[in-house]
Amino acid sequence: MGGAMSSDTTTSGTSGTAVLGRVRWKRLAVIIVPAAVIAFALMGLTAKGAIASNISVSGQQFLVTATQLKGTGFEQFGSSVTGGPGGSQPVVESGIGSATLTSLCQSAKMGPFTLRLTAGTGATPVSVTNLIVDASSQTGSTATFNNITIGQDASTLTEVPGTAGSAGGFGEQASSITIDNLYQHTWMTTAGTFTLPGLSVGFGGSC
Repeated sequence: MGGAMSSDTTTSGTSGTAVLGRVRWKRLAVIIVPAAVIAFALMGLTAKGAIASNISVSGQQFLVTATQLKGTGFEQFGSSVTGGPGGSQPVVESGIGSATLTSLCQSAKMGPFTLRLTAGTGATPVSVTNLIVDASSQTGSTATFNNITIGQDASTLTEVPGTAGSAGGFGEQASSITIDNLYQHTWMTTAGTFTLPGLSVGFGGSC
């Protein structure tokens, strides 16, 4: 698929495969590719992200879930992160200029224990700016992209200033995105600001 669409594009998914990487959110991280074939293509690319190429990730991923993610200014392209069991991990790198997440949950294994973080479970959702997520897999019950362009050269993406892939790489961008029932395995997540109302951190079960 390629070209720009003036109308909304909606896709649905029910499962994901583990390969991803940055819920900087990347462990927050979140975003979904419009079609499975695009997801597999992105995960096979090794374009270096502006941030991911300079950070070494830990040896394990973390799980991020949210009942809804809404964002403006969205980009996505194939990349890789340094670290993990294989030394380098292919990821789908997603960037969002600003976003809110409702009922955010993030969990990571720490030896025999699971560290669990929750926030935004009340009337006020989690808010984040300049979000970059490197994930190995992401799913959602429904994803809606507005004004989306698929198949754009990753180096020419403009929705999130300062974030782009390598020249000739596969990329896509949209003016806004909404994902319901987000489920994501992430290597790393970074953000300019991260506001977590109703924050709770402790040991417990997975999200």
